[in-house]
Amino acid sequence: YKSTRNKVMKKIVVCTLLGFIGFSAFAQKKYNLQEALSLAMEHNISIRQSMLDAEAAELDKLDATGNFIPSVNLQGSNTWNTGLTQNVTTGVLQTQTVRNFSANATASLTLFDGLRNFKQAQRAKLSTLAAQYSLEKMKDDIALMVANNYLTILQNKANLEILNTQHLVTEQQIDQTKELVDGGELPRADLLEAQAQYASEEQQIVAAENAVQISLIGLAQMLSIKDYKNFDIVDDDYQLAGEEMLLKNPQEIVDAAKQERYEIQIAEKNMEIAQKDLELSRGAYYPTLSAFINYNTRESGQGQYISGGIDPDQPTQQIGVVETTGDAVVAPNTIVALSNPRPFFEQLYLNDGITYGFQLNIPLLNGFAARNQVKRSKVNALRAEYNLEQAQLDLESNVYQAYLDAQGALKSYQAAQAAIESTKLASEYAQIRYEEGLSNAFEYNQVKQRYDNALLDLNRTKYDYIFKLKVLELYFGIPITELKF
Repeated sequence: YKSTRNKVMKKIVVCTLLGFIGFSAFAQKKYNLQEALSLAMEHNISIRQSMLDAEAAELDKLDATGNFIPSVNLQGSNTWNTGLTQNVTTGVLQTQTVRNFSANATASLTLFDGLRNFKQAQRAKLSTLAAQYSLEKMKDDIALMVANNYLTILQNKANLEILNTQHLVTEQQIDQTKELVDGGELPRADLLEAQAQYASEEQQIVAAENAVQISLIGLAQMLSIKDYKNFDIVDDDYQLAGEEMLLKNPQEIVDAAKQERYEIQIAEKNMEIAQKDLELSRGAYYPTLSAFINYNTRESGQGQYISGGIDPDQPTQQIGVVETTGDAVVAPNTIVALSNPRPFFEQLYLNDGITYGFQLNIPLLNGFAARNQVKRSKVNALRAEYNLEQAQLDLESNVYQAYLDAQGALKSYQAAQAAIESTKLASEYAQIRYEEGLSNAFEYNQVKQRYDNALLDLNRTKYDYIFKLKVLELYFGIPITELKF
């Protein structure tokens, strides 16, 4: 028996050395957990999308601030009119082609709008906080997913190592059984049973290798790493840490979670936003008062009419008759001539004007739009209050569930530890009986399979217990970067 174990250990050492040589040759980059978390915070797509939401909220905040600043607008136009148009000089309609230029500048300022601008600015601040809380919650969620995937990879690798180790034992068993069968000490059925067990283990190894690769790809995608082939993690053997969380009262963890968890803060801010929306909708009942000032000017390419002097052919013209005497009233008959238009800037100076004043808008009847909007806002505010209550209940339920899950994981881990001790002794005893010819290969493989399953179960319960403890620590308010591993 000792000789068999020594040979197996030699093969394990050789395989380990070959694996180390292969690693050195390819110089594959391996990430530890903290490096994986840092990469996720920088490159994870969900986190980057939440960052965009936070940036959009900041822009909304700037928009709300801009409502307090006067609006100033400039406008200019240069147009050509062809056909029957008004002569801007004489005011007479005539068929012509004329160019006209106009420009104006307008400034306006809202003086009173039912405090809606003020409340809109308050709402924008609340939205910015809510977006920031959502970003932080997304970071916590992604970090926890990264930690879970990381532990899953370690578990899959440990499973693969267990299967490979037991596979070497089975290979050694085949060699020994073949010698005993050739010597006539064991029936050939034992060799076939060992070979069948060997083939079954090869299938398990292939499945375990695939599980390792799939879990590595899943983590790489969370970190936005495209080179799946060369991605790997450091094979740290994380031990149990943070077991003191199970010594706390669940209500203590609940109270801490209500103070620290972002889902509660998000629900609180959403409720405050809904209440602010209600105040904004009520502002539509009030009049709106604004002040404005406008400067405008114009210029035309139309020529101007000027006096060309007395008409030499008809120097005077009758403009009326004296009622008492019947004598004609005459006046000089001047000629009107069309000259070039005035210079551009001179026309702008002569034709400018200023308009200023106040504008008051009093809402009287708008098809019940304002009243209905207030009712909708009341419904949304009440819904936000219910959402906050539900978030608190959900958080409390999740904490108690996480606490019970951690307790259950601890019991499963302790049971797996106890099973390992008994199945290991049974496996060693079965091997001795098999080597001495007191049992057949089927009976030995049955015991050995139970020991293999116990090893895998111990590995599974260990990492499951570690993760459940991390969830409890996170609910207690421990930052993801400070979780104990």
